[in-house]
Formats: sequence, C-alpha cells, structure tokens
Amino acid sequence: MAEVDMRPVDGVQCPTFEKVKRCLQPFCLSKKQLEHVRDLILDDMERGLKKDPPKKSTLKMLPTYVRSTPDGSESGEFLVLDLGGGKFRILKVKLESRHRAEMDSEIYAIPEEIMVGTGQQLFDHVAECLGHFLHQRDLKKTVLPLGFTFSFPCVQSKLDKSVLISWTKGFQCSGVEGKDVVQLLKDAIHRRGDYKVDVVAIVNDTVGTMMSCGYQDHSCEVGLIVGTGSNVCYMEEMGNIESVEGDEGKMCINVEWGALGDDGELSDIQTEFDHQVDITSITHGKQCFDKMVSGMYMGEIVRMVLIKLASQGLLFNGVTSPALLTKRCFQTRDLSAIEDDHTGLDAARKILSLLGLEPSEQDCLKVQCVCGAVSARSASLCAAGLAAVATRILQNRQDPKGSVVVGVDGSVYKMHPKFSAHLQLALKDLAPGCQVKFLLSEDGSGKGTAVVTAVAQRLATQRLRINEVLAPFNLSLEKLKEIQGRMRTEMDIGLRKQTQPTASVKMLPTYVRATPNGTERGDFIALDLGGTNFRVLFVHVGKKEEGGVQIVSKSFALSQEVIQGTGVELFDHIVDCITEFQEENDLRGRRLPLGFTFSFPCRQTSLDQGILITWTKGFSASGCVGEDVVRLLREAAVRKGNSDLMVVALVNDTVGTMMSCGYDDPACEIGLIVGTGTNACYMEEMKNVEVLEGSDGLMCVNMEWGAFGDNGCLENIISDFDRDVDQFSINPGKQKYEKMISGMYLGEIVRQILIVLTKSGILFGGQISDSLKKRDIFPTKFLSLIESDTLGLVQVRSILTDLGLRSTCDDTVLVKEVCTIVSKRAAQMCAAGIAAVVEKIRENRGLDNLKTTVGVDGTLYKLHPHFAVNVQETVKILAPQCDVTFLRSDDGSGKGAALITAVACRIAGAEARAA
Repeated sequence: MAEVDMRPVDGVQCPTFEKVKRCLQPFCLSKKQLEHVRDLILDDMERGLKKDPPKKSTLKMLPTYVRSTPDGSESGEFLVLDLGGGKFRILKVKLESRHRAEMDSEIYAIPEEIMVGTGQQLFDHVAECLGHFLHQRDLKKTVLPLGFTFSFPCVQSKLDKSVLISWTKGFQCSGVEGKDVVQLLKDAIHRRGDYKVDVVAIVNDTVGTMMSCGYQDHSCEVGLIVGTGSNVCYMEEMGNIESVEGDEGKMCINVEWGALGDDGELSDIQTEFDHQVDITSITHGKQCFDKMVSGMYMGEIVRMVLIKLASQGLLFNGVTSPALLTKRCFQTRDLSAIEDDHTGLDAARKILSLLGLEPSEQDCLKVQCVCGAVSARSASLCAAGLAAVATRILQNRQDPKGSVVVGVDGSVYKMHPKFSAHLQLALKDLAPGCQVKFLLSEDGSGKGTAVVTAVAQRLATQRLRINEVLAPFNLSLEKLKEIQGRMRTEMDIGLRKQTQPTASVKMLPTYVRATPNGTERGDFIALDLGGTNFRVLFVHVGKKEEGGVQIVSKSFALSQEVIQGTGVELFDHIVDCITEFQEENDLRGRRLPLGFTFSFPCRQTSLDQGILITWTKGFSASGCVGEDVVRLLREAAVRKGNSDLMVVALVNDTVGTMMSCGYDDPACEIGLIVGTGTNACYMEEMKNVEVLEGSDGLMCVNMEWGAFGDNGCLENIISDFDRDVDQFSINPGKQKYEKMISGMYLGEIVRQILIVLTKSGILFGGQISDSLKKRDIFPTKFLSLIESDTLGLVQVRSILTDLGLRSTCDDTVLVKEVCTIVSKRAAQMCAAGIAAVVEKIRENRGLDNLKTTVGVDGTLYKLHPHFAVNVQETVKILAPQCDVTFLRSDDGSGKGAALITAVACRIAGAEARAA
C-alpha cells in the first residue's frame, strides 16, 4: 500500500535505484489487492466452518474446544508441557489474583534418536523428564492440572483429545500420527506409576497467545503469531461451527491461515521470488500464505531478490559470492537488523561482508530497501488477514464500528523495528470502522496454556455448581409419572361428593353437556370479561362451507374507577358498552342468545348461573363476591333499559377454548390454557360427577388444576425457588401447580436462580445489580425471546442489557440455559397433567387405545418457541396408549362462548321438539 522507499545518496538519486524500484514493485500491494485478500480470507473462513461447503476452504478453521476466555478469577497452580521442537519445556505456573503469574520452568533436550524413534520412546522420555521436574520440586505426591502445548498439526475433538495429523520440524516418531497424543502422554505417565497429573487441555500456541493476553484484558478474543510461522485464532459463535454439536456460546477457532492460496487464489500477487522459494522448500505447493508472511521465508525471499539484482549489475558490481548462493544464508533476524533506522546501514555492511561481499554505501541502501519491501508486504498481508478476522467478529456481534483486542506473539512482530507499525497502518485502511488494540503476549505457550487449563478448571467447577442449582428442574421420567399419578388421584378426590369440598383440584361441573357437532346455526352475542379490556362480539355460526363462524367485535377499556368501584357501576358500564356495540351494528331490537365468558373463579350451579368466589387481576368491585354474576348482569340490563339480552351460558375461558376447537375438530374434548395462568377442562362421564344427580351422558368439568399441590402432595417436586416465589406472591400457599407452570411466575423463578448463580460468582461477575433485585423483571415474553432459535447471543445480550443486566457471552449462554430448563420443567409438568386426563378418559371408556384432541390457548403455549413441542413429546411418553392431537384455539373466550350458547340452544331445541 506504499511506494518502495528508495532514498537518495548525498541528495542525488542514482539511476540504478529506479531499476531496483521496478524490481521491487510487485511487493508493493495496492489497497485493492489487499482488500481482495481480506475478502478471500473472509469467504474461506465462512466455508471452512461448514461441514460440506460447495468448494473446500484452504483454511482449516479447526475447533479448539476452548469455550471461554479468562474472567480474571482464575487462580491456582498448574503444570505446562511445551513440546514443539528439539527441546521442550516444563513449567509450574502459579496464577494469582490481580492478573499476576509466577513461573518456574526447566528446558529438556530431546535426543535426535528419540525424535526419529518410536512414539513410546518419545512420550516415555517426556514422562521421565516430567517426573524429574516434579521430584526436584517435591511435587510427586501432588496431583496438579496440566496443560499440554503441542505445536504440531492436530485435529481436536475435545479440549483434552487431539489427534496428530503429521509430524513436522524434524520429528518422525512412529506410531503417533493418527493417534491421540494426550492419551499417549497419559499412557507413558501410567507406565511410570510414580506420580499422577490431571491432563486438562491440549493447546495450540496461537490459542495460548490469546489466552495469555486475555488474562490481562478479558476482552481479548484474537490470537496472532508472526514469527518463524504465522497463524491466527479467534472466538467464533458456536452456532456457526457446523462440525461441532451445539449452538450456544463461543469456541476458539484455530484458523491455520498458512495454506491460504494453495488453490491458486493468490497467484496474481505472488512474485517470481515466491515461486522460487516455494520450489526449493520441503512443502512445495503448500503453505502459500505462510511463505509470503512468516519469518521462516522472508530472509530467503530477500536472498533471491539480491541474487537477481546482482545478476543484472544493480548490486555488488554484478558480483555474488558462494555464501550468498547458499540457501538460508540470509535470516529474518538480518532483515530486522538492516531495517533499523539508526544502525541499519552498519548492520547491512557487516552482514553482507560476512557473506563474502564488498558492498558500497549505495548497495547497503538498496539492500535496506529490498528488506523493507519484503517485510512491508508481509505486514500488509497479515493486516489483510487480521482485517478479515476482525470483520468476522464484528459481523457476529452485529456491530460494524466495534473494537477488537488482539493478543500477539512471535519474533517478527516483536523484534522487527517496523513490522508492527506497518501492520497497524495497513489495518486502519482495511478495517476502517474497527478499533483494534494490540497486546503483546507474555509466554503464550507457557503462561497462556496455564490460563487455558485454569479456565477449563474454573468452568468445570462452575458446571458442578450450576448442575447442583438446576438439579430440581431436571425431572426424571419416574418423577413425571409420579406427578401424573398424583394428579389422577386428586381428580378422583375432586369428583367424589364426599371429598370434593376439601379437594385441591376442584373438578367443577360447568353444565356444558356436549361439544359442537357441526349442525349449530344462528346469530349470537358473546361477552368476554377477564381483564381491563372488555370485549363484545357478534358471532354468526353458519355452514362451514359457507364461511363457518364469522365474528365482529369491539374492545372497551375499563378504568380503575370502574373495576374498583361498586358492582352496580361495573355492570352498568358493561351494559352501556353492549348497547353501544348493538347500536353500531344494527342489533338493537334483536334478542339474541348470549354467552358470557367470565374469567374469574366461580362456582356454577347451572349453565347460566355462577357465584363469584373472589375477584382477581386487580378487580375489587364491591357487592359482587358471593353473588350470581349473571343475575348482576341481568339487573343492570333492566336498569339501563336494554331488553335485548338473553343470557344462555356463563362460560369459563378454558371451556370456551375446548368448544372453539371442538367446532373445527369434533374429537376435541379437552381444553387447556397455558398463559399468564393455567387450567384444563375435559368431558367427563356424568356417572363419575358425584356432586350432580344423573348418570347418563357427559359433562365438561372445569378442573381448576392450578391449585394442584396445595395440599402438600407435590412437596418433593417443589424447589426452594418455587417456595420463594410462592412466599412473596399475593396468594402464598395457593395455586402451587400454577406457580410452577404459568407465564406469570416462570420469569420470577428464573430471576431467583440468577441471583443464586450470581452470589456463587458464576454470573454477572458476582455482582447483583439493582435490576436483578427487582421482582418480576422477567416477563414471559422475554423468556420466549431469550429461548428463540432465531436470535443469536448478540440479540439475547441486548435483551439482558435492556433489562439492566450487563452480561458477558458466557453469562448470556447461562441465562438462556436457565430459561430453557425452567420452561421445559413447566411444559413437562403441564404434560403430566394432560397425560392424567387422557388416561382417565381412556379408562372411562374401557379402551386399549384412545384418539383425542386437546384445544389449547394461552401466550406461553402459543408464543414460546419450545413449550408446545415439549408438552406434546412428554404426553407421548407418559400416555403411550393415547394418540393426542393438540389444536390451537382462535379466540376461545369469544368464539367459544358463542359456540357453547349455540350448543345449548341446539340441545334445548331438540328437547323441545321431543317433548
């Protein structure tokens, strides 16, 4: 991206300098060329993450199974084995608070005969040296966690399992390629038998660099090495890594970018010198990018250029030397010395003289320019690769102007006087919106590996605590069958006349004797009162082929003054709303049958009579509790002079749901609501409803199952979190089943769990925010959003931020896990209740197998991404002899109320005709 720097000598530009400049021009990559490299890497990264890409990526994109970066709490003593050449290190690393690390290390040689011997010989030698290291420090009786830095090409399948692909760096030990090197190390230690270690992690040196820097700055998510070789790693979203199961959280990806261009994609920027270096290398045709970037090859490229310039008479008076013609006589450290602004020319003269040359001052300047062009290209290509990685990270975060922290190691980056400046300058052009911060790594293969091991140990310890906290929500099949059995017992108690008054599951008769059969016809009025919005509906029920049920409705707001005033004021207002609706729709003067959905606890004594037990949902209108609400409505109609109201049925919303679905599916004989609250109803044999006379036919029973467990029968299922939620609810000790299932309470259960995990130091940095202290911070809609498969962790994290919770990626994953397990338990417990109902119906009818339909309504069931599926799958398991279809209701409280009224009219008409 910059012109070749050809500085004049004594103020005069020598003509030969222009020719040298032309020779070096191919090393000066334009911004467009570098952008092409950046985009090529981005594309290869994307393909490398896929299982079966249409075109194979040249980037390996290897999962490392490092799932988290340091959070600053890591501490303890660790062992590290660093094996990557003819010598290896053993370290004892002590991590302390405040990001301090103490390291005690020793270097051991690997004899050449072992490097080319058997794998057993190699690992026995390593185990022997490790035993010596431990003995010297009196640690043989202490079992310490160990991290293994193994700097050879491997494929990892776990954090502590890595299979060697091929040996490099002069190693040729037999019986190792294709084997798990961690297991080979463990076997060697076991053969000795005089000490034990816990091998926790095997680590790539690039990952160690990232983690070493991450110990200082917890936002570090990239590791870069530019030394003898070059590579990069970064934290990728799990959902994008197709080769690894799971889609929550992040995992470090070892990019292995050295092979970029092996498919010919970089041929347009490769120079003749790159081709010469490749041809003479031991990896001909491979590691194209590495050969243009890394320190192993930069010196050799410079040597090739010097030979060409000398052959053209542009250097050394056209004379070369045997030394200059010797492969690898020019090292990368020589480039670093020659490019120094203060001592570079002297270094050039000395180095060239040692090669048997007699350089002039102009020769030294020209050689300095050659070195500068080669190293600047290397830095620019590294910048293109890093720009691709940074862009990928910001795309994952959906934050194009964000910041990225890069941990860096390697002799070229650290020792070359201009490399880091060139890289950072080029990076600003290639990733202009990204703020990149560089941190120099302190012993990535030693300290960094210890940090990886410490993080793995921390996560393992935290996982034990998390599992302990969440254990009560993991319901076994045995527990679910126990809940199902107890529900069945409570149903029987509620149906018996003698025990019904004290039953927790009330099993209330609704006086609905039949479900729709498809012959219902007519026009009806439906009322829906269950909250601060009151609805009036005109419902036409016709032939299905002619449109079926058609509805016109209007909602009316109910003020606090109305719902908390007197009963007379409330019901007068309701009649005013009905009258307004009738006038707007030309219904005055038409005395239409009316169904009244009244979603408050009532004890019905007939289809059109129900005694209000208590107000809920913020209502407190006086003079209503203990009164027949249908009579109160009729009296208000008289007061208001509306003689068009003919109340036929008082309807519970659960029954309305069943009837609404029953119109579409005649097999529907069960109603289920799982929303803010929960309840169920079903068609029971009249002979089993002992509180009513008669034994023929069926009657819909309103279970009021929310109170299941109020008698203590669920105490071994209820968790401490449920008890806390119950204690601070408006009705402690009541509706215990509902408090474990319904949307009104699930968020509060989640909040209680999050507090415990935060106090344990696992969430939110151990700091309980003011937001987390607030009750009811988690409404059901946020649980549904957090668990959505369509939202990435970035969006989930945004939700938590909106709730006042500052979270890390790991926090976000854990919050999602907590939401998931709480909602799954709710779905499974709901399913246990439904399984008890369908099994009772099957046994009532003496059937080996039952086919039935459940009509369902409620925001939790309808809007939560997994609740419905969990209910359905659990019912299949708990009631294997029942084929249960779940049908979602469309307006059970309106359409359902009209259909109950229609069915009642149909039955009354049939009875009148029979009489």
